[in-house]
Amino acid sequence: MTTRFSLTKSSMITEVAANDGYLLQFVKARAIPCYGIEPTASTANAARQKGIEIVQDFLTTKLATELKEQGRTADLVVANNVLAHVPDINDFSNACRLLMKPNGVLTCEFPHLMNLILQHQFDTIYHEHFSYLSFGTVLNIFAKNGLNVFDVVEIGTHGGSLRVFAQCSDTGSHSLEPRVSDMLEREASTGMTNIDFYLGFQEHAELVKNDFLAFLIQQKNQGKSVVGYGAAAKGNTLLNFAGVKSDLIKYVVDRNPHKQNKFMPGSRIPIVSEDRLKSERPDFVVIFPWNLRDEVVSQLNYLKIKGTKFVTAVTNLQIE
Repeated sequence: MTTRFSLTKSSMITEVAANDGYLLQFVKARAIPCYGIEPTASTANAARQKGIEIVQDFLTTKLATELKEQGRTADLVVANNVLAHVPDINDFSNACRLLMKPNGVLTCEFPHLMNLILQHQFDTIYHEHFSYLSFGTVLNIFAKNGLNVFDVVEIGTHGGSLRVFAQCSDTGSHSLEPRVSDMLEREASTGMTNIDFYLGFQEHAELVKNDFLAFLIQQKNQGKSVVGYGAAAKGNTLLNFAGVKSDLIKYVVDRNPHKQNKFMPGSRIPIVSEDRLKSERPDFVVIFPWNLRDEVVSQLNYLKIKGTKFVTAVTNLQIE
C-alpha cells in the first residue's frame, strides 16, 4: 500500500476495527502517521500499549463527520474483516467515504460469498456476521454511498477473501482496473444471481456433520483419543451444529493464553495449552481453523512424527 499509493511521513492512515493494533504497528514502524478506530476496550488498550492512538468507538456517519470536522481524514482507510460485521452497512460505507481525503483510498477485506457457497464453508456462518457478501453486492452498496470501486484482488484469508479498493466517486483519480469487470463476470458465470446456486448447501452441511460424528464415534469405540486444535469461531459452529461434547473430543488446544482454562461455548469442551499435546500425544487432532491447516500441521510436526494424525471436517472429512 505504501508503495502503490506513495504514502509517506506526511500521509495519514486510519484503520477501522483496529483491534490490538497488529496492523498499525507496522505503519507506525514506517513513521507514517496513523490512528485506529476500535470499540472494544481491552483490544483498544492493547493497541495503546504499542503507542498507537485509538478512537474507542464504533464507526458511524456521526463519528466520521466529527473526525472530518477535526481535520482527521486519511489518505488510506483500511477496513479488514469488518464489513460483514456491521448492522448498517450503508451507514458504515458512507462513514468510510467521509473519513477519506478527496484523493484517498479505501481498502476492505471480507470473505467472498462465492467461495463460501462453492466450497460449502458453512462453519464460517455465525452470529456476529450480519452479511455474506459478493463482489457485485459490495460494488453496488459502495456506489450508492459515493464510493467507486477501481480494483479487487483475491487473497487466501478465511478460505478465500476479496480485497476491494475504492475511491470517492466525485474526486478519486485512480483508473479502473480490468480485474473489476473480470470478477463481475466470474460471479455471473457461477450463477450467483440465481437461487439455484444456493440450493444444496444445507444438505452438504449435514453430510459433513454426519461424517464427522461417525468418525468421532468410531474412534471412541476403538479406544482412540481425539482432541481439537484452535478455539476458533469455525470450530464452535461445527461443534454445536454436530452436537459434539467432551465425551467425543476431550479438549481443545489454543495458543492464546486468554482462551486457556476456559470452555468452548455451547459444547463446554475445555480449552487448554499446547503442553497437554506434548505430554499426552493423542491419536487424532481435529484442526478447526481448516484454512490454517498447513501452518498448524507444521507447528505440530513433533506429533506427526510420533504417529498422531490430523483431521479436518470441512468441507469434507480429511485425515492425514
